[in-house]
Amino acid sequence: MPGHFITFEGGEGAGKSTQIARLRTFLESVGKTVVVTREPGGSPGAEKIRSMLLSGDARDLGPRGEAMLFAAARADHVDSTIKPALDRGDWVLCDRYADSTRVYQGEAGVDENYLRLLETAAVAGVRPDLTILVDVPAKVGLSRVAQRARDGSGEAPDRFEDEEISVHERRRKLFLELATSESFRFAVIDGTLDLEEVEQEIRKAVVQAFASELKPAQNLSGKA
Repeated sequence: MPGHFITFEGGEGAGKSTQIARLRTFLESVGKTVVVTREPGGSPGAEKIRSMLLSGDARDLGPRGEAMLFAAARADHVDSTIKPALDRGDWVLCDRYADSTRVYQGEAGVDENYLRLLETAAVAGVRPDLTILVDVPAKVGLSRVAQRARDGSGEAPDRFEDEEISVHERRRKLFLELATSESFRFAVIDGTLDLEEVEQEIRKAVVQAFASELKPAQNLSGKA
């Protein structure tokens, strides 16, 4: 049986990493084999490109050039990590995927058709079964990023985090528009709720999306 591919999207400081870890714990508790990965990165070749992108070293290439680097990283990630895991029957949880390129490079002015061509080549038909959009206002997300940097629980803001709040708000709007246009695969979660509430809302969305495989396990575990 092929595996399942769940992607997590959202602006900076949305809390994706925390919720991915919690969903992983739940899925493993009901007997699923889970692979957690991220973009840019997730494979040796893609991690090299990640350092270029997030440090700002690739900024001089412009938005089109950065979009090409994201596509190259994604192609290696799909070939080396995601597709082999899905072929084994694993559940893959990915922190960002092609939707982030649509939003981030789209907001920067890269032509939509150009992005679509790059995406088609990079993903090679591997698309998410479910996308969890953790939505928070830009001001909330950026304050979380700053707090993590201050208390030492996170890295300093990267090239994309360290931009004007108006840019982050435009990205948020684009994510929500995308979720509306492709509602068949999106679940929009209010990321301003308490961590436990966000976790429960995500779990509900996942159980609903994969009801035939997860509802019996949910009932056996005694969890709602």
